[in-house]
Amino acid sequence: MTSIADLRKSYERAELNEEASHANPLVQFEHWLKEAISAEVPEPNAMTLATVASNLRPSTRVVLIKGYDTRGITWFTNFESRKGQELAGNPYAALQFHWVELERVVRIEGLVEKVSDEESDAYFHSRPLDSRIGAWASPQSQVISGRGVLLANAAKYGAKFLLNPPRPPHWGGYRLQPDHWQFWQGRKSRLHDRLRYTLNRVGPDVEPPWLRERLAP
Repeated sequence: MTSIADLRKSYERAELNEEASHANPLVQFEHWLKEAISAEVPEPNAMTLATVASNLRPSTRVVLIKGYDTRGITWFTNFESRKGQELAGNPYAALQFHWVELERVVRIEGLVEKVSDEESDAYFHSRPLDSRIGAWASPQSQVISGRGVLLANAAKYGAKFLLNPPRPPHWGGYRLQPDHWQFWQGRKSRLHDRLRYTLNRVGPDVEPPWLRERLAP
């Protein structure tokens, strides 16, 4: 039986250098995300979200990116879940994309805020009906006695709202406003490429707005 300590992979698919990477991390992210989608990697939109509770205990979970622009990275969830409660107490968080097949990782850190009610409403009503009912049926992160609770709730809210469930008041979007990006490209001999972008806080008109630096792997 192979020891887990002996599992190794040589990363040799691509490289990441300062000359070829974009000076704007959002543009670089968009480039990599589109390549991940084109390569048909499994769930290229999946990202790990890390939050920290008031007792300084971190936690992670996988969520799905639903939008990105100059304002930040957006996802939707239950505000009363563990992540929602932790973000209410500490609005700083981190995101990570891992596109295994492309040997790439993107890490993003920053301040999180709720999106507008209009944005949350628009996305909620674009979801499939069963997903909209599910947002009502699941008391996310709470202890339940069994799956039957979820099925009963789904039946109850399905009968109540029929084909037009409204957005629950406890459900909506968050947006992380990046002030720190890292792009990691696997390379041979563990000499990986790693570029960090840090927001220049001297002033809004400072050029370049992002400081790009290479980090040792």
